[in-house]
Amino acid sequence: MAETGVAPHEMAVISGIGCSSRLPYYVNTYAMQTIHGRAAAIATGAKVVNPSLTVFQVSGDGDGLAIGGNHFIHAMRRNIDLNIILLNNRIYGLTKGQYSPTSPRGFVSKSSPYGTVEDPFRPAELCFGARGHFFARAVANDAQGTQEILKQAVAHKGASVCEILQNCMIFNNGAFDALATKQLRSKNAIYVRHGEKLVFGENSEYGLVQEGFGLKVVEIGKNGITLDNILTHDAHCEDNTLHLKLAMMSLEDGFPIALGVIRDVDAPTYNDAVNQQIAEVSAQKKYHNFEELLETNDTWEVK
Repeated sequence: MAETGVAPHEMAVISGIGCSSRLPYYVNTYAMQTIHGRAAAIATGAKVVNPSLTVFQVSGDGDGLAIGGNHFIHAMRRNIDLNIILLNNRIYGLTKGQYSPTSPRGFVSKSSPYGTVEDPFRPAELCFGARGHFFARAVANDAQGTQEILKQAVAHKGASVCEILQNCMIFNNGAFDALATKQLRSKNAIYVRHGEKLVFGENSEYGLVQEGFGLKVVEIGKNGITLDNILTHDAHCEDNTLHLKLAMMSLEDGFPIALGVIRDVDAPTYNDAVNQQIAEVSAQKKYHNFEELLETNDTWEVK
């Protein structure tokens, strides 16, 4: 926040309910902890009536994607200028360990003692399906990677979603063990940056190439593969096909997990459009407040 150049009194942090939603208490900005699932609704109102305000919305996977799921998709569809931080630990932590909308099928929890029989939401897929224009991902204990995506989210004009993969020590410990250390991330993750080659590995020895309509992992220097064959990341491409493929990669399918800003595309924002519409309509009216309205039409004096 300090590096964005935005003063504390020009920022607001809005949250719902959950472990994630305690964050407003730890920042020196305007802040409000709202009710369960309604952070996006409150944040939308704050941004529309205060267009110059930089608004962060902080939600967990339960708060943001279960009871708050409808607000989430419409914030994306409308492209409201919000910086949504989605802390995903794949569990309800505050309410003591029930499975959440992002818990994997078969996950054993207090509310699914024999394993869930549901397939989870994948936040990137939900964001893109709702016509989202900015999606990024980081691991909670990777401070540098998290700072990079949050700063780019603030710079983006429109709805931005930063999924933070976060461990719950009590109810879902080890959910993201494959990304827990820098060394593991070098093996199991790929940091995507606009304009740079999609390479990964401890010595950047692997890369991604296109194969048919999908992606393929190749080893650079083998079978005639050179750096020229490796795809270059274009976060600004209007077509989200490749962005979605990057965001959906998984270790189970033999791919690294994508971290960094995956999609960052400019588009008109709801808050700008609404305020512009108000200004245009107001300019055509003879009145601009209630007192002027009363004096606009015929008046009579009663004696």
